[in-house]
Amino acid sequence: MPIDDKQTRQRNDRVTIRTVAAHAGVSVAAVSKVMRNAYGVSEALRAKVTDAIDALGYRPSRAARGLRGRSFTIGVLLIDIRNPFLPEVIAGVNGVLAPSHYQAMIGVSDARVQLETSLIESMIDYKMDGLILVAPRLPAEIIAKFAVQIPIVAVGYHAAGATAFDTVNADDQRGAEIAVEALLACGYRDIEMLSLGEREGHAVSVVRQREIGFRRAMQRGGLGSSAPIGKIPIASPKREEAMRRFLSRKDRPRAVFCWSDLDAITLLSLAREMNVRVPEDLAVIGYDNSSTAALGLVNLASIDQSGRELGQVATRALISRIEGRSAAEHIFQIPSLVSRNSLVRSRDTEQG
Repeated sequence: MPIDDKQTRQRNDRVTIRTVAAHAGVSVAAVSKVMRNAYGVSEALRAKVTDAIDALGYRPSRAARGLRGRSFTIGVLLIDIRNPFLPEVIAGVNGVLAPSHYQAMIGVSDARVQLETSLIESMIDYKMDGLILVAPRLPAEIIAKFAVQIPIVAVGYHAAGATAFDTVNADDQRGAEIAVEALLACGYRDIEMLSLGEREGHAVSVVRQREIGFRRAMQRGGLGSSAPIGKIPIASPKREEAMRRFLSRKDRPRAVFCWSDLDAITLLSLAREMNVRVPEDLAVIGYDNSSTAALGLVNLASIDQSGRELGQVATRALISRIEGRSAAEHIFQIPSLVSRNSLVRSRDTEQG
């Protein structure tokens, strides 16, 4: 009983990082290294510190950490929560953070620059250690100004000339080329792309990069440099209305590459509703290889840019920035095609 009383008193007293260090028999610096998952920490040291933290019920004050210059909190800003690709990116971020004492705080914006700016400012005010911006709309010069105040990594943002922040992307031009090459290999020649209407941030967006890759692959395939690209409105119901018009066209193409699974899946649903057979009447390739695309009733061929890996790479890059790296890094991942029934029926593949 006396031992239990002592443990209870100890847990109720304010436990600090110095208390943890004393309990573990190590230095405060060693505890700090374990908490931030620093490189070179031995398993023996990690075990000592972790056991002490558990025994003492230590819970670091994020406010105090912020005052000392480190809160061990990372902000993740998402722009379009509808996109089924985003959970994979978040899973990648959390996968890297799990062994460390960093935590992610998620903010959700939309396509409005003012709201995006306000959320970034709030994350800075809350003393977060760094930010991962997923498909931001802000111009590179504005992000660079924020990057002077806080380390930033942008995912799905093509600004290879940026020096103040890092970027992590799939090679979106190459991804679009892979889609066109797959359609050509299946014998399709009448091919179009469904893309998004231009908006703020279009110059650095994945959408523009995929359009560039699409046109290049079409030209390389002998189909001309002015390959048709249809623009889809962002918001419903105009978005669905534009897809219905596309599907009901008398000169509808034989195959279509959609800039994202987000729209490709909606297109498949509307095609079924309008009795347009896929792929017999219209072959479809999306982009993202989202979990929804793999569902049996959807079966959407899609370009896989490995959102989980993008999240992992971005998080490692951000922690490296937080630890003191100053030189910008611009990292490209190579995408690949996951072929499913919307491109060619499985029995056709077997016969081929």
